[in-house]
Amino acid sequence: MIGRAWWIPWLWLAPTLALLGVFLVYPSVDTVRRSFLDERSDNFVGLDNYQFIIDNPTPLSLDTHAALLNNLLWLTMFTAVCVGLGLLMAILTARVRYEAAAKAAIFVPMAISFVAVSVIWRFMYDIQTDVGTVNAVFAELGKDPVAWLISTEAPQKAFLDVPPNDTPSPFQVNNFALIAVGVWNWTGFTLVILSAGLKSISKDLMEAARVDGAGEWQIFRRITLPLMLPTIIVVTTTLVIQTLKTFDLVWVMTGGAFKTDVVATLFFKAAFINRDFGVGAALAVVLMAFVVPIMLISIRRFQVQEEIR
Repeated sequence: MIGRAWWIPWLWLAPTLALLGVFLVYPSVDTVRRSFLDERSDNFVGLDNYQFIIDNPTPLSLDTHAALLNNLLWLTMFTAVCVGLGLLMAILTARVRYEAAAKAAIFVPMAISFVAVSVIWRFMYDIQTDVGTVNAVFAELGKDPVAWLISTEAPQKAFLDVPPNDTPSPFQVNNFALIAVGVWNWTGFTLVILSAGLKSISKDLMEAARVDGAGEWQIFRRITLPLMLPTIIVVTTTLVIQTLKTFDLVWVMTGGAFKTDVVATLFFKAAFINRDFGVGAALAVVLMAFVVPIMLISIRRFQVQEEIR
């Protein structure tokens, strides 16, 4: 900067940097430090806390393996369904006259906090048919009520009344019920972002393809999808980060009981219920280890896109 002291921009940035240092950098560094200490953060124990997560010695109180598997299920199923539904709805709503109203209706759940959504759906999943809307529908279809948030049976058992009754975590009814709530809440977000990406595609390009004899499926596969790929990647990255730090929905609806724990709820249990700050910090570091690389990749993609522009 010509004619101006180099430190002036840093002076304006100083308050923000100070807040980031106090509320983000210091807690992160301290969490990593505590992950190498014992449950009271008094003595150095090395990698014992991480070994605890790998060995899973007390699955009745802290089932680390189930939490990691549940996070993996959330990561794959929640992200794939949200992106798929959002893309489908973006394409369909773009073809109707009441597009704005349709998008607003689908986006409404996104305006509700996850805690409020969780409370609403706890009533929706209630096993009593005069309270639980989902089970009321099941009763109308001639099926028995299902304890959606408690059942650890296989999903096909709830829908088809067939074995197997036992299934390895995380493929159980309550996990799929929780993911369905997350999808209901976040599909509006994917719809809005993907719809904006769809609107950016030139209509002349679409018309030229139709004139050349391309069908709608060919247009989607060879034009729409490739051109929307950067937007889809951005949405997917956002959903992956959201999935990895999922806490409030699971905590409010089940408290992590019935094998529904994810890493974030298990961290809370370890640190603030069992008072084992070493294992709790290690779980937080594991969660951070998953989230940070994805954030760095996302930031790098934004930088590359800005350079291209």
